[in-house]
Amino acid sequence: MTQDHRTLALLLFSVFVAVTLAITTWAGRNRRGSAEEFYVGGRLFSPMENGFAIAGDYMSAASFLGISGLIALFGYDGMLYSVGFLVAWLVVLFLVAELVRNCGRFTLADVVAARMRERPVRIAVGTSSVTVSVLYLVAQMVGAGTLVALLLGGDGGAAQAWTVIGVGALMVIYVSFGGMRATTWIQIVKSVLLLGGTIALTVLVLLRFHGDIDRLLLSAAEHSGHGEAFLAPGLRYGGDWTSRFDFMSLGLALVLGTAGLPHILSRFYTVPTARAARRSVVWAIGLIGGFYLMTIVLGFGAAAIVGTAEVRASNAAGNTAVPLLALDLGGGADSTAGTVLFAVVAAVAFATILAVVAGITLASSASVAHDLYVSLRRRGGKARSEVTVARFSAVGIGAVAIGLGLLARDLNVAFLVGLAFAVAASANLPVLLYSLFWRDFTTRGAVWSVYGGLIPAVVLVVLSPVVSGSPQSLLPGVDFQYFPLDNPGIISIPLGFVAGWLGTVTSPEAPDEAKHAETEVRSLTGAGAV
Repeated sequence: MTQDHRTLALLLFSVFVAVTLAITTWAGRNRRGSAEEFYVGGRLFSPMENGFAIAGDYMSAASFLGISGLIALFGYDGMLYSVGFLVAWLVVLFLVAELVRNCGRFTLADVVAARMRERPVRIAVGTSSVTVSVLYLVAQMVGAGTLVALLLGGDGGAAQAWTVIGVGALMVIYVSFGGMRATTWIQIVKSVLLLGGTIALTVLVLLRFHGDIDRLLLSAAEHSGHGEAFLAPGLRYGGDWTSRFDFMSLGLALVLGTAGLPHILSRFYTVPTARAARRSVVWAIGLIGGFYLMTIVLGFGAAAIVGTAEVRASNAAGNTAVPLLALDLGGGADSTAGTVLFAVVAAVAFATILAVVAGITLASSASVAHDLYVSLRRRGGKARSEVTVARFSAVGIGAVAIGLGLLARDLNVAFLVGLAFAVAASANLPVLLYSLFWRDFTTRGAVWSVYGGLIPAVVLVVLSPVVSGSPQSLLPGVDFQYFPLDNPGIISIPLGFVAGWLGTVTSPEAPDEAKHAETEVRSLTGAGAV
């Protein structure tokens, strides 16, 4: 890329970073010592504000870069990511949003522990939440590194590594000093920028083809190198039965995983009532739905205009499809419009990454402090010490995410998020649904449900082609691949539900009917909710 690209994109990066740091400074002046302020922003956000923030949390680098890249590489099969990510919100809307808001206080563990013995449940759910958050953070780190590598012409390995480190440092600053108030406003600003950039690119793609969708799809198929197969199922997931099971596994993870993501669930606590939480989800669905429809246009537009071969040559995982598309739509690398459009898209993508990592880091540090630390510390600790622990835990979580992000920088970011969704659906969703709807659920069932989904999901990922056994793996030089599927959801999600049932029916502990009745009334009516 030219020096103009670098200068303009870096200038826009700097502007956004300066704005977000200003927001963090402003938010940090507001009751920084209060746990409620730090974790949930004082529960003062309106449904519209929270809806934009939820959309900002959800529309990550995986959505903007990864899904469009997968569509540009695999056509119809790549588009399935958009469908899965969007359909998942129906589960959130009808089964989770209001009930979680009424039953919890700050974290997912609050909901489960309301009718169980707190210590073992908080340790289990806190461990699971941190694991999911770190996997999700890795995807954002990979997206940041990919952007900088493209900006430097594909020859910026050292700069790519320093970018990942820089993103990690910024997310620690956002969380440590600004808490939920700063994180939410950063998400809102990011949502507006991302939706504006996506709308502009979508309009330009449609104008290039005079609004003719058929022409766009046919051109994409022609320039993909796969012909009509590009527009039909099976290019990525239809080769054999292994790939078909992989697709089913991915679909389960995407549809069920959203309801178990800690940084999404924590958003329902930032509004004053359950009704506001439900209205927030309605706002989020509208924003997210429009966004994912546009990513389909951008993915096929990248295949039609840039060409699948060029996208793959720039980045084997397809993560650079949208920036390359912006460059071409503006007139190419030598044009002023192309330079500006490329820089704007790169800056918006970078803003997306910074905002999402802030939300995830806050949710995971809350799990460490509010669930793990509170459960393991000696009695007599003060609430302020919990907030201090949350700030320090953000540093540790950032360090782990940076290390894994450097290791996984050649994988597609949407694919990495799919793994996080699989772990969330396996470990968090079963225990959440059992706690809300099963009268006889016990503490042993809750703990077994979490570990019965979490451990198989993580082990199967380690033993899958993701980690070893192929040139695209995290560790290409070794081979301990024993599980053939890339996504473990088809095995680990049912195991999470079965483990919860088995732990409950074998438990000597009698279910507490009074606590279940209290939880049921609170979840459905909001009586006694915080």
